[in-house]
Amino acid sequence: MKKLTALAAITALGLPVPTARADGAPPAFTDGHGLTVVAQPRWVDHNERTFVLTVRTGQVPAYSVLPGQVSGEHSVVVTLPEDYAVSGATRYPVHYHLHGHPDRPDTAANQRLFEEPTVGVPLITVAPNGSGRGWYSNWVAPPAGLRPQNWENFHLDQLIPFIDANLRTIPTRDGRAVSGHSMGGFGAFHYAEHRPELFGYVGSFSGGLDLLSQEQRAAVVATTQLPGSGTPTVPVDAIFGPPVWPLDGVWNAQSPAQHVGALRGTGVAMYTGDGGDLLVDPVRAVTENRARATNLVARDHLLAAGIPHTFVDYGDGSGWAEGCTGKHAQLPCLLADMEHFVSLLMGALTHP
Repeated sequence: MKKLTALAAITALGLPVPTARADGAPPAFTDGHGLTVVAQPRWVDHNERTFVLTVRTGQVPAYSVLPGQVSGEHSVVVTLPEDYAVSGATRYPVHYHLHGHPDRPDTAANQRLFEEPTVGVPLITVAPNGSGRGWYSNWVAPPAGLRPQNWENFHLDQLIPFIDANLRTIPTRDGRAVSGHSMGGFGAFHYAEHRPELFGYVGSFSGGLDLLSQEQRAAVVATTQLPGSGTPTVPVDAIFGPPVWPLDGVWNAQSPAQHVGALRGTGVAMYTGDGGDLLVDPVRAVTENRARATNLVARDHLLAAGIPHTFVDYGDGSGWAEGCTGKHAQLPCLLADMEHFVSLLMGALTHP
């Protein structure tokens, strides 16, 4: 394992060391970096590894909500290493994971995704709210009722320093990674390309990585119109502007597949299936099949740029994980993706 060689440098900077609470409660958080804590952390179960806190931000003061969500209140899910409370001043790397559409971070499935692959692993996992259709971007034309929708500013400029201030993190590029599933896979590559100084590793789990693809554009547009993506719905041009030439400049500029040059020097991993039997569970099968097409475009650009990367194409899933049949948003597939990705992180990031 890598030694915590960054700790001396971190200590020299005079950064405070947040201390664990002795009463078995999760760490208490302090407002800062534009975020206001409206609900302090609470453990999700008696295992006391994962907690949820709620914040507000002026960057996304309201948003399209899924059932059970409160517009403007953002859940942030944090999974700690098992020994966090008793490890003194030990600092840990942080893995930010971005959920897909129309998901949310605080689900039982996501808790499994964060906890099971990190048993015995010295890694903090942080999963922020991205809404059912946020697309991890600063929207170009948000509707008046939701303005603004600066998801990128919220996560990169506010949440990251907020987490570093309140938990014992390694607050450097070599101690930080980002990944995501589906819409979140787009977000992870988008964030890592925009701010390569923040992340030492990036991963996409069945991400939609090619905004030049008309199929991918149709999928994004669909999320703006589907009530299942959140209420209220929004105009088709709210996120990236009009999706048609010659008004599609933002779509082109924000497409991760064509801008991988910014990832030079960053660890890169992509995971995708092919949908398996497309006649079985056809919606999820076709969704995964077309997401794979965008991953192939990103892979080709990485190869052309000579950027090292890991590309796992597990096809119908039969050789990847029990219960994985290569379809979109299948938990067995995602658990295998995460386990493999975490192993890459532990070989690359600074950690105890």
